[in-house]
Amino acid sequence: MTMNRYWRLNSRPEGSDVSGALSLESEPMPELAEGEVLVRAAYLSMDAGTRMWMTEREDGYQPPLALGTKMVGLVLGHVAASRHAGFAEGDLVRGFGQWAENSVMQPELAGLMTVDDSIDDIRQHFGVLGFNGWTALWGIRETAGVKAGDNVLVSAAAGSTGVLACQVAKILGANVYGLAGGPEKCRWLEEELGITRAIDYKKEDIAAALAKVEGGINAYFDNVGGPILDAVLPNMALYGRIALCGLLAQYEGDGRGRGPEQFDQILMKRLRIEGFFSPDFADQGERLTAELKQWLDQGLIDTPFDVTDGMENVLTAYEKLFTGGNIGKVLVKI
Repeated sequence: MTMNRYWRLNSRPEGSDVSGALSLESEPMPELAEGEVLVRAAYLSMDAGTRMWMTEREDGYQPPLALGTKMVGLVLGHVAASRHAGFAEGDLVRGFGQWAENSVMQPELAGLMTVDDSIDDIRQHFGVLGFNGWTALWGIRETAGVKAGDNVLVSAAAGSTGVLACQVAKILGANVYGLAGGPEKCRWLEEELGITRAIDYKKEDIAAALAKVEGGINAYFDNVGGPILDAVLPNMALYGRIALCGLLAQYEGDGRGRGPEQFDQILMKRLRIEGFFSPDFADQGERLTAELKQWLDQGLIDTPFDVTDGMENVLTAYEKLFTGGNIGKVLVKI
């Protein structure tokens, strides 16, 4: 009998360590109901936002996962079997499946879509051409309204979305500043991506470094929230815009955190802060992908991939998101 391995969520994780909350399990290959698709994973996407789904929070954009069920995440792979008219065996697809070798998906609920299998590197469907690319483009241009000459700051700048947000801002003609942890990441951001300045949040005084930016920060693409947001707020320019797409500093425990202590700066600087999530622009995917593909083909944008092999090593890869152990997009190759 062919078996299917998957990760099961058994309890709500405490602190930063999720390993005790999940276990690697095995089951007979799932049967499909009418309207379902079985996807054999080529790659699993590791995304920090899924940490929130492990908590009990009912007020997030996604309800908490029930204990005893398969851990959910983005899957890129081929259709192994289909009982849905829109998908044929062999199609390369991307959607919200499970941390599993084979995922059962209801396409309408999973956001399942066929993707171009003729591109040089199919991993880009989790990179420039995926949700990270969409988020970077939407957040920088639509939410933050970045234009040429703006001073743009990106937190978690060496992460999967941050790397792309830096490049989108550069393409639009902005001066780009990035926050990252450690000299290696900062050097990479300045030398490889060519951003104006990378600030090492582990070693440098962020507020002091930002105070030297002439004219202040016009737009801040925030992936982390927490104390870093407090360091940024007093250094925003008048009428600055903050696009908030992640709260990495607050995902531990119950996923809640305290509000910024520098909240008064929102009034003093007449700032606009707007949160945004991928469901907000999911219907724009085709347009965003086409634009990003053009930039990718022109060599204007790219992303490094941090790939871990094997279903059994999923948690090793996932941990990198919270320890800063990666540059670019973290994937698990199945």
